[in-house]
Amino acid sequence: MNLLKSLAAVSSITMISRVLGFVRDTIIARAFGAGMATDAFFIAFKLPNLLRRIFAEGAFSQAFVPILAEYKSQQGEEATRTFIAYVSGLLTLVLALVTALGMIFAPWVIWATAPGFADTPEKFALTSDLLRVTFPYILLISLSSLAGAILNTWNRFSVPAFVPTLLNVSMIIFALFLTPYFDPPVMALGWAVLAGGLAQLLYQLPHLRKIGMLVLPRLNLHDTGVWRVMKQMLPAILGVSVSQISLIINTIFASFLVAGSVSWMYYADRLMELPSGVLGVALGTILLPTLAKTYASQDRHEYSRILDWGLRLCFVLVLPCALALGILAEPLTVSLFQYGEFSALDAAMTQRALVAYSIGLLGIIVIKVLAPGFYAQQNIRTPVKIAIFTLIVTQLLNLVFIGPLKHAGLALAISGGACINAGLLFYQLRKQKMFQPQPGWGLFALKLVIAVLVMSAVLLGLMYVMPAWDQGHMLQRFLRLGALVLAGVVTYFGMLALLGFRLRDFNRKGLN
Repeated sequence: MNLLKSLAAVSSITMISRVLGFVRDTIIARAFGAGMATDAFFIAFKLPNLLRRIFAEGAFSQAFVPILAEYKSQQGEEATRTFIAYVSGLLTLVLALVTALGMIFAPWVIWATAPGFADTPEKFALTSDLLRVTFPYILLISLSSLAGAILNTWNRFSVPAFVPTLLNVSMIIFALFLTPYFDPPVMALGWAVLAGGLAQLLYQLPHLRKIGMLVLPRLNLHDTGVWRVMKQMLPAILGVSVSQISLIINTIFASFLVAGSVSWMYYADRLMELPSGVLGVALGTILLPTLAKTYASQDRHEYSRILDWGLRLCFVLVLPCALALGILAEPLTVSLFQYGEFSALDAAMTQRALVAYSIGLLGIIVIKVLAPGFYAQQNIRTPVKIAIFTLIVTQLLNLVFIGPLKHAGLALAISGGACINAGLLFYQLRKQKMFQPQPGWGLFALKLVIAVLVMSAVLLGLMYVMPAWDQGHMLQRFLRLGALVLAGVVTYFGMLALLGFRLRDFNRKGLN
């Protein structure tokens, strides 16, 4: 298996999903603007998403994938099928209970996570109704994530990477064609989330059958493999919960700010998630099963080399993205969102949050590279301790920044915390002698700095001569934005080529 080709495949498919996500958000912004209805939906959608990250993509994957890789390589197919059946049975039971409780106690959940909404009874009631509709998404997407984790372990990376596209398609269809049938119209988005979650699960089942791992969930609380996963999940839940708690606290802060603050942060976060998803999630998806197999084979030198490969590739691809997000904040927000109900003020406020988020983008994606270095060893305690420390620091930064910067201060605090988290993960991997940087980092960094400086100069120069971004219809704005992005990409990679970078230098084989 060629890691670079696998990364390119996952990134390309994820890019399609992210582009559809921008189409979705543009449609939502045009139809609903940034106000009470969108604030209510984004809170109702964020809460099941947070729990999904805790139970499924976060703690569960970190605990499940290394043990699944061990079963696959050492226990045989039948034992692996039984292990998957028992794990899926327990996961289904736990998440069904969580879903039922969330639907029953929806108003209390909103009161705890967005207390500022209680001052506006209409907004509070609407958010509670939306949460009851979206909460079953937790169960559906968690089972979908289980299927994706299995497929990734069998090197079927493309199928799970495509799955998020189905949610975006569902939301686009509901927003464009079905909103007139709902009262209030924003309820259509809640039902779109539920339909998208079901589609994501059903799409992967035939692919599980192809690899012989489609099994019915069974409950066996005495199975040793299940308890190994549960034992790893407990600290993993704590670690993932810490980062999600930080987001919840930010939501609490934002709920007390002026109407639209939650939406401004959401739209900025969506823009940041393009590189974060295309590169960060893709790197994490490839690295965790690859490192787990390498660690199981006890090849520590190769383990370190794979981490070094991931880190260098991260810097090559993410550093220009972070700078470009900050420089192109106005073109991006105005071209993508400033239509219909989404005003110039909404665009300006979203820009502020986006610039603040861009500062921490590199740290956010470096975490995706370094954290699997611990999870593959079934060492979850170290990143948990780092995450707890980062949570405390992030909240202190919130108190410092929210006064002068409002919602942008909350975004800046997240960026600062991500950079600190990444730095501590790197320090611990070096301290535990699990990662030894390969020679040549100094010259590598110098070439990157030269390339991003030239790219930044080209982008700023082109923006100076272009007309105001609120001029022209959507297609004209998109064409100008596309020309800017293309100029930045050509300049950056052209400079790297002149400085001696070659794509083949990043080719690396992984274990099958």
